[in-house]
Amino acid sequence: MHIEQLREYCLNKKGVTEHFPFDETTLVFKVLGKMYALTSLKNWEAGTPSINLKCNPDYAQELRAAYKSIEPGYHMNKKHWNTIQLHQNNLPPKFIFELIDHSYDLVVKGLTKKQRGSLL
Repeated sequence: MHIEQLREYCLNKKGVTEHFPFDETTLVFKVLGKMYALTSLKNWEAGTPSINLKCNPDYAQELRAAYKSIEPGYHMNKKHWNTIQLHQNNLPPKFIFELIDHSYDLVVKGLTKKQRGSLL
């Protein structure tokens, strides 16, 4: 997977914008102002790409037990976020996109009814 594939996939979701709120290398994707994915451009350039995604706590534990490339979220709430090490190449892109969808859906579910309505 390339950074542009990841970026395009994340941005094609309704209500999503991209930001650099922490520094000039940490790309953050938000849905209606709420973060659902972030990645370090510096790590992509170094050949060690990863992405942090929000995750249901029980599912997060299952994923970590099943895949060595999925770890508790780096610099994030370890209960609700996972870091997916993309450079280990053991996860198919389709599965990574499903994890992105899961993160997006969790954040959307937490929005107000009015906010969710604006995404329709």
